[in-house]
Amino acid sequence: MNAQPPLATLTEAERAEALARFHQLQPFLEEGIPLTHLAATAGIPLRTARRWVARYRQRGLAGLVRQRRADHGHQRFPPHLVQLIEGLALRRPPPTVATIQRQAAVVAQREAWPIPSYSTVYALVRALDPGLVTLAHDGVKTYREQFDLLYRREATAPNVIWQADHTQLDCWIRDEQPRPVKPWLTVILDDYSRAVAGYRLSRSAPSALQTALALRDAIWRKAEPAWHVCGIPDVFYTDHGSDFTSQHLEQVALDLHLQLVFSEVGMPRGRGKIERFFETVNQLFLATQPGYAPAATPPPAVTKLQTLSELDARLGTFIVTDYHQRCHSETGSAPQARWDAGGWLPRQPASLEQLDLLLLTVAKPRQVHPDGIHFQGLRYLDPTLAAYVSESVTIRYDPRDLAEIRVFLHDQFLCRAICHELAGTTITLKEIVQARRARQQALAAGLRDRQSLVDALLTRVAEPTRAATPGQLGAEDVPVRDVTRLKRYRDE
Repeated sequence: MNAQPPLATLTEAERAEALARFHQLQPFLEEGIPLTHLAATAGIPLRTARRWVARYRQRGLAGLVRQRRADHGHQRFPPHLVQLIEGLALRRPPPTVATIQRQAAVVAQREAWPIPSYSTVYALVRALDPGLVTLAHDGVKTYREQFDLLYRREATAPNVIWQADHTQLDCWIRDEQPRPVKPWLTVILDDYSRAVAGYRLSRSAPSALQTALALRDAIWRKAEPAWHVCGIPDVFYTDHGSDFTSQHLEQVALDLHLQLVFSEVGMPRGRGKIERFFETVNQLFLATQPGYAPAATPPPAVTKLQTLSELDARLGTFIVTDYHQRCHSETGSAPQARWDAGGWLPRQPASLEQLDLLLLTVAKPRQVHPDGIHFQGLRYLDPTLAAYVSESVTIRYDPRDLAEIRVFLHDQFLCRAICHELAGTTITLKEIVQARRARQQALAAGLRDRQSLVDALLTRVAEPTRAATPGQLGAEDVPVRDVTRLKRYRDE
């Protein structure tokens, strides 16, 4: 028995078929043209035209759809054969339909099943769930990127959520050598307005210090009058990079009363807004800069490249005068105007010095010894420390300059302790680590030399003494004299 599908379940093809039949019947239904004349003109059998009219008057547009078979949607093949075809289609690498049909035919003949045709196998393969096919052929990561339900964070006001990320720019610049290098860009973006709160350009790879410097620029008031974005955000949203998950940043979050939120490991989709900004920078800014090099484009002559400071100045001008004033396609307003709307006051630290103390210094617990505070193989002194010998204190230091540390006791500032060995100069933590490593390598090289000499001498002693005639002893054959200086009783 045939079944007439309801209007809500019609496919696009069935809807098109019903509309085509309705347009053929429309002159008879609305203009009164005789059905016999209409059927003869359109080339439709009169009985068919009458059946269409009756179904249309009974069920409307759904009555003009070709009636489905009673077994529509049900396979006439054994379930095991269908599962075999689907299982073959889901193998990796994916086989062709012809290969699946040949393999299924062999099994079907052996099991006395109906042999499926190419069109049947093709229909079964096409009917597979796209998510199932993607999971089988491309793996879990691709499946999650294409089919997982997303939770998209949406800020309801400025400074509620800030996003941060890094990218290496497709642009060559020259360093001090001079030689061509590609700089890294660290950006902090306001989620609500899409305005740039702060950014940093650097020739070195992303680090916790670069993130802290960018966050410092984002929080504090800008020197540029047209750039109003500032303040402390409620949420700082980043990925799982080591520079974002450092203990230093966790301490900064506690001190500034902001919440750290990390995207799922290996799933960058939640940070699409800042990725969109990187694309804007690449298309609207970098494409017009000297040294622009998409993909693996080799660098031009060094003399034609700009310096990091020159690129920094041009990027800042682009952000303030172009990007912040350009209407955003998703929010429908310019980023700066959207951030300014509402007349609100951002949350700010008490002073720039306090902000620098939190962001640009690292806190470590130490004990005050009679000769000062020991840190990184150095000794730090200040007269104030005389009253706190054996006390446990917290020191804060700038990794860029280890000549001075700041000492705190129970969050109360005590003094600035100085390393007299470094007084009048500046030495960084990186330089100390490099010097320490060089010293260790030099000692290891000396140890290897001595060990190889000992091994060689012991091997020579272990060899049997070769017979030699007088006057024919070589330099290596001269017997070793007993050079012991042990005093014996016989010598007295």
